[in-house]
Amino acid sequence: MATRRISWLLSRPISASSVLSLGRKSSWGRDIYCFCTANTIEEPSTPPIQVEHTQLLINGQFVDAASGRTFPTLDPSKEEVIAHVSEGDAEDINRAVSAARKAFDEGPWPRMTAYERAKIMYRFADLLEKYNDEIAALESLDSGKPYEQAAKVEIPTVTRLFRYYAGWADKIHGLTVPADGPHHVQTLHEPIGVAGQIIPWNFPLLMYAWKVGPALACGNAVVLKTAEQTPLSALYASKLFHEAGLPPGVLNVVSGFGPTAGAALASHMDVDKLAFTGSTGTGKVVLELASKSNLKKVTLELGGKSPFIVCEDADIDSAVELAHFALFFNQGQCCCAGSRTFVHERIYDEFVEKAKARALRRVVGDPFEKGVEQGPQIDADQFVKILNYIRSGTENGATLETGGERLGSKGYFIRPTVFSNVEDNMLIATDEIFGPVQSILKFKDINEVIRRSNKSRFGLAAGVFTNNLETANTLMRALRVGTVWINCFDVFDAAIPFGGYKMSGNGREKGIYSLDNYLQVKAVVSPLKNAAWL
Repeated sequence: MATRRISWLLSRPISASSVLSLGRKSSWGRDIYCFCTANTIEEPSTPPIQVEHTQLLINGQFVDAASGRTFPTLDPSKEEVIAHVSEGDAEDINRAVSAARKAFDEGPWPRMTAYERAKIMYRFADLLEKYNDEIAALESLDSGKPYEQAAKVEIPTVTRLFRYYAGWADKIHGLTVPADGPHHVQTLHEPIGVAGQIIPWNFPLLMYAWKVGPALACGNAVVLKTAEQTPLSALYASKLFHEAGLPPGVLNVVSGFGPTAGAALASHMDVDKLAFTGSTGTGKVVLELASKSNLKKVTLELGGKSPFIVCEDADIDSAVELAHFALFFNQGQCCCAGSRTFVHERIYDEFVEKAKARALRRVVGDPFEKGVEQGPQIDADQFVKILNYIRSGTENGATLETGGERLGSKGYFIRPTVFSNVEDNMLIATDEIFGPVQSILKFKDINEVIRRSNKSRFGLAAGVFTNNLETANTLMRALRVGTVWINCFDVFDAAIPFGGYKMSGNGREKGIYSLDNYLQVKAVVSPLKNAAWL
């Protein structure tokens, strides 16, 4: 695309009041209100963004793919090419891993003091803050998410995450251990080595922060594969990281496709640890490749079909608003979306009517327009997949209350969709749709909703809306999920761990628990000859 300056975009009035649609304290820690009144769509405008980096980042330099191939990355709101990006494959993964290995084995990063590493990470966070709006515009253009969401919520959250992990860098330490005998025993917590990381397209830079932050704080070197749909923001941010003083080879970024670049990274014999976020099906492939190669340590953050339980004591208007946010945020493209809305039978009919009305008020359109709540789906494949699930819902007997069709004639926009009379065995209640489709199910009592909520192959998250403390206490313990939000949803503070039970993955992202993913423990034992001091 043509080179343009970003100043015009940044002069447009942006208010935190319309970032999201939740009329109360938001899950991202901001007071946000939506003054939207109608479903509208206008022809998206081209944002004045300069795409500077489209090559691979290997050993501190932007370079072409070894093959010379490129692939297009698209603006999903216009179905037009933004830029052509270097297409990495196995040979490029080899180059990146070799650079990371040399940086870890011979370079200064794992050998400098933890405080020095922290200072570089803090400087990077300062640069993220300085270029917040430019990065947000790039993220919005490449992924289709509302610019206000990216600029006012997501990129500041990325900055906060890197400051959080910078603070951890000089606080990682081992223990002294008592032994039954004249020995001094201590443990060392050491970086694991070269970390391979594969991130998804729904939150490109947030997932970059979740993985790169703890890996670098622990002193590792990284090879990161971006999603082919959204490669641009990670390349831009990584350039800033090197401006902050990151040594060459410590952070390498390869854009490419799963069967080539992703598979090569997962099966590479010189990668010591692998982190993956994406679908459960792909997670199985990644785990198999890792096990067949060098048994590298693997953490997986996978799919979900999270229940959002509205109890009979709920304030219905508030519950409708929170359930709407839990499902529709980020175009419904959240692994932890509250995509099974369980509502008590006594308030079910009223809830359905108000949920339908709220969906009809949701504003869908140009991600760069002020007040837009919902942009396009990420690409044509996802667009078609969602519409097929909607078709299955009507064919299986669920009641389509609203939506269920394309909005406009250009871009991957889908009208916010609400189904009622959904049964547990319907595909829209069992499968991860990853789109703006709310399925509302009816329940009678707490034991029933616990059983039905847990009867899923997933176990990523759950939401509970109740004013009864005993009900909240019962559900928070009974639900087999990694996160339970009580009277809130999508609260993602840097210190709160995130991960799943069952087929939603293993390991935890964020917080102190994420450091374990990138450390190994060494026991050191030495004799004590003077038993008098034992």
